[in-house]
Amino acid sequence: MAVRNEIDRTPAQFAEAVGQIRQAILRPEVVVDEMPAPQRIAPHAFAISGDVVVDDDELATGRFILLHDPAGNDAWGGTFRCVTFARADIEADMAADPVLPSVGWSWLTEALDAHDSAYSAASGSVTVVRSEGFGEMADDGSDAQIEVRASWTPTMDGATAGMGGHAGAWSNLLCAIAGLPPLAPGVIPLQRRRGVR
Repeated sequence: MAVRNEIDRTPAQFAEAVGQIRQAILRPEVVVDEMPAPQRIAPHAFAISGDVVVDDDELATGRFILLHDPAGNDAWGGTFRCVTFARADIEADMAADPVLPSVGWSWLTEALDAHDSAYSAASGSVTVVRSEGFGEMADDGSDAQIEVRASWTPTMDGATAGMGGHAGAWSNLLCAIAGLPPLAPGVIPLQRRRGVR
């Protein structure tokens, strides 16, 4: 009797989705690495991390995780779920703007729309934190960060043709929170080789 290995148990639809994420067209400023995926949330998971790097400065960081449960998940409303995290330093006065959390959420939804990445059951939070140094830390001044945590169910039309678009939208979100302007419509970024740095 033949022993099946781990690759044999990977559903074809999940393997195809992972392949499309690996081939996704991402913003050129985003340097991506594969990372260990969470093992207890879903039977199958794949994860990448990314940093927005411009002129050797790291402007933002984040993760994109694809979860898959072939049996489906009632909370997801499907068999796949995308989970993302993105964080960047911002100007302290920007952190005081009360509409910034709403704007941060719109960066995600607009990025998904721009990549024609249909989705449902989106949820998440946008956190803005401002710190001020006092006493011995007074010289440190103030700093602030924005953090977007979100998940959504990608709409699947019987195949995973659009999974690369969801990863591409995540790269746009990272660049948006880093303060980079969007690419002009119709501009396709040149791709750098991705992998272990």
